[in-house]
Amino acid sequence: MNILITGVAGFIGFSLADDLLNNNKKAKIFGIDNFDDYYSRKIKDLRVKKLKKFKNFKFYKIDIRNRKSVFNFFKNKKFIYIINLAAQAGVRFSQEQPKKYLDVNIFGFINIIDASLANPPKLFVYASSSSVYGDAKNLPVNENFKLNPINVYAATKSINEIIAKFYTNFYKLNFVGLRYFTVYGEWGRPDMFLFKLYKSFHLKKYFYLNNSGDHRRDFTYIKDAINITKRIIFNKNSLQTDHKIFNICSNKPIKIKSIIDFFSKNIGVIKVKKIKRNKLDVKDTHGNNSKVKKYTSFYKFTNFRDGILSSYNWYKDNKIYRM
Repeated sequence: MNILITGVAGFIGFSLADDLLNNNKKAKIFGIDNFDDYYSRKIKDLRVKKLKKFKNFKFYKIDIRNRKSVFNFFKNKKFIYIINLAAQAGVRFSQEQPKKYLDVNIFGFINIIDASLANPPKLFVYASSSSVYGDAKNLPVNENFKLNPINVYAATKSINEIIAKFYTNFYKLNFVGLRYFTVYGEWGRPDMFLFKLYKSFHLKKYFYLNNSGDHRRDFTYIKDAINITKRIIFNKNSLQTDHKIFNICSNKPIKIKSIIDFFSKNIGVIKVKKIKRNKLDVKDTHGNNSKVKKYTSFYKFTNFRDGILSSYNWYKDNKIYRM
């Protein structure tokens, strides 16, 4: 069973590949990544090095923006599942380099799809984002809500959904889009809130608290996100030609300053400097997960307090994240 995972050196891509390699002996994972330097390449190298220990994993260094390289890679290959997790991440960075987001997230996405047309997969899964909802007035948001992206990153994810729907209608490809809500946990991105918090604490530096912590995030623990993703991929109903969308979320938003308080009481006091809200950030995220729970029969989400303690203990043992 050949499975392609793009962005395999990234947080979710690596976590999915690692889980499949450990738990599904029938899976042969092909991973591609370009080791973009948005954050430390050393972290990405370490992830891929871990995956390479498995005999049924093959890695290819490819930039999905390079159409010729993508098409050459796909020659004589047949994938049952394609999971596109390659993307230029980061909401705020999209203000600095908007063109890069268009090139990677849109044209790179199209390159992968077009290259697969010669041997279409049974299922094409791709990562969307909770950011497509923007500052929704009525929370929680479900998959039928009108999208309102407020930054370039979110706009590219919204366009990905339009592209997938087009290819479903025109080429009869089978797509599933996953709107991930603030995924955190072991092997996470160092530029995300929690790992920045951990680093500030360890280095005894000030943590700059956006919006004074007066906003909420619907955090989703990585092991829950991967479990749900696998259940969607291997659900027989996913193989019906369609374009499905799912919120991947806990449906339990938490105020950021409450997390600071929990960390200070249970791990150690953090030196905090409160700053104004960044205009590119959505204030509150809160997803309705009733659709995905019914589809996957996954109901037991990790308590956020347990998730914080688990990911923090992992962080302490991985010094590369403090470099």
